[in-house]
Order: sequence, then structure tokens, then C-alpha cells
Amino acid sequence: MSWWNEFPSMNTATLRAVKKSIDESFRGFTREYGEYIELFFEPLKQFLIWSERIMLNSPWPLVILAIALIAWLASRNLRIVIGTVVTLLLIGYFDMWEDTMKTISMIFVCTIMAIVIGIPIGIAMSRSDRLQSVINPILDVMQTMPSFVYLIPVVMLLGIGKVPGLIAVVIYAIPPIIRLTNLGIRLVDKDVLEAADAFGSSNWQRLKNVQMPLALPTMMAGINQTIMMALAMVVVASMIGVQGLGQPVLKAINSQYFTLGVFNGLAIVGIAIIFDRTSQAFGKRLQKHQEVVHG
Repeated sequence: MSWWNEFPSMNTATLRAVKKSIDESFRGFTREYGEYIELFFEPLKQFLIWSERIMLNSPWPLVILAIALIAWLASRNLRIVIGTVVTLLLIGYFDMWEDTMKTISMIFVCTIMAIVIGIPIGIAMSRSDRLQSVINPILDVMQTMPSFVYLIPVVMLLGIGKVPGLIAVVIYAIPPIIRLTNLGIRLVDKDVLEAADAFGSSNWQRLKNVQMPLALPTMMAGINQTIMMALAMVVVASMIGVQGLGQPVLKAINSQYFTLGVFNGLAIVGIAIIFDRTSQAFGKRLQKHQEVVHG
């Protein structure tokens, strides 16, 4: 018998006391600072509402044209553009347009947030081995943590609604862009960096003019993975009030509506394919451009 099991009552009592202390501290923090936290995230809420209004109030042909144009500028691939238009037309035909626009606006805001937060962290990691050794285990935990767990703290802090769901999605989806920004900058050829130093470049000039452009294809792969993880989190986040394609899927699960769940699930897959193919094609174009410039 393990020595640990010789003291079951003491272990149980201690563990309960620790859990109770942590729970009470978290509840106290929420009661004390919850209102200030909500005010802090108010601009983010307004940004999401603004994005949704643009997507929902714009005429559908204009939205399809804009998305198709973005797909063309990113990929320069006619098949991807045609696939994008056909997918969006089918989504509209099956009466999922409004939920799809809400989902796209959510993914757009989440991706912007992940880029704004993740890229600076990735850059800082690339400049410090010590910081990398600290952040990497945190990212490992974030990527292995069950997605449902992310909902617990944000709901306790902010309740149910759009902003808690958005924060949970960003936290879940941000690790790839941090990792691949760090990796992309670290993989920049040392000879290129020495040449930049020889021309008298400052650290900022070297980062802006050399490291970031060369790391951009790898960073685009990180953005691609962040978008895919954000889409995967959409259904889970619908449990705390995030509107979009996730809510009909959740309703279908609860009420056993087979066709509702399948159609909305296919819409999520269609949007994921559009984002994936477009961002991948853009990343490949960047890669080829860098090879031509430096090859």
C-alpha cells in the first residue's frame, strides 16, 4: 500500500480546504472587480457588435463579392474563388446566412485579437531563451486543456454573453500564432542577420525589415491554425451565448434535430475550408516570393 493512502482523511480534508479557499478567493475577486473587468472589455464588445452589424446589414451580393475579392487577392486561384462563392450561395439558399455572418464576424474579431496579442509575445520569445522556456509550458497546457474548461473562468468573471465567449475562443486559439511567430523569427538565416548588422541596422530595423518579412510565411501558418482552432471553438462557445452557427448545432444536439445539426455543421466546414484554403494559398505565395527575393 502506498504511504499516501495511509492518511486518507488528512489528505481529503486538506484538499477540500485548499479547493474551498481557491473557490472563495475567486468568487471574492469576481464580486470585487467584475464590474471593472466588464468596463475594460467594453471596447472589444463594441468592436464585435460593429463587425456583426456590417456583415448583417450589408446586401448579400456585396458581402459575397467582398469575400470573393479577398479570396482572389490572397490566393490568386480561380478555383478557390469559385468554391468560396458557391459555398456562400449554398449557405444563403439553406437559410443559414445570418448565423454564418455572425460566425464570420466572431472569427474576424478573434483573429485580430490573437494577432495583436500573439505576435508581440512570439517576438519577445524569439529574443529571449529564458522567456521561451517560461512560456512554452504555458502554451503546452493551453493546447492540451479541454476546450470546455476555458468557459469556467470567463463565465465566472463576465457571465454569459458575446465577450466571455470571444475571450474563451481567443485563449483557446492563440497558441499556434505565438509558437509559429517565435519559430519563424528564430529560423531566419544568421548570415542575413549579420548582413543587416553590417549595414548598421538597429534592433528595430532588423526586426521590421529583415526578420518579420522572412518569418511571414511561417507566421501565416500560425494565423491559419489560429483561425481553424477558433472555428472549432465556435460550437463550444455557443453554450455561453455566442451567436452564430454553433447555436443551431447545440440546439440540434439537445433536441435531436438531425438535419439542423448536419446543415449547420456543414456550413461550419464550408467556412473553415474557405479560410483554410485562402490563408494557405496566401502563405505559399509569400513563401515563393521570399524564395525568389533571397534565392
